[in-house]
Amino acid sequence: MVIGVGNPLRGDDGVGPAAVEAMRGRVPDGTVLAVSDGEPARMLDLWRGADTVVVVEALRARPSRPGELHTLTAADAAARTAGTASTHALGLGECLALAEALDQLPPSLVVHAMEVADVELGARLSEAVRSALPGLVDRVAASVRQAYERNHER
Repeated sequence: MVIGVGNPLRGDDGVGPAAVEAMRGRVPDGTVLAVSDGEPARMLDLWRGADTVVVVEALRARPSRPGELHTLTAADAAARTAGTASTHALGLGECLALAEALDQLPPSLVVHAMEVADVELGARLSEAVRSALPGLVDRVAASVRQAYERNHER
């Protein structure tokens, strides 16, 4: 399962949904592609029962390097995105902490995040994010391929 987190109407915050859209036709049959606003309860519902989850998320960093890519484990993502780093009121860090506390983390979860700059309402993806999007999509596709191969070796 691939979940693109973000709001396409808020500039670079839409990088997760844009990556999911770009993944169509690039993943094995049966791979679920979803978009979420990142609200923790809805995220937990989305990944319930999934063996492997790939989350694609916008990340605010200081100093910001828009377009910089990060690949994180669930623990790394929880530590890096807790508090102010996420572009959402309750971020991925809080979602992952809730999932861990409720024993609802999927067996395998990886986060592909891109540093962003402009998340203003009505803005489009910035040039830096648009330019880096193919690299993000390649990383997500590689994670999906690895999960698919792992699941079919069993």
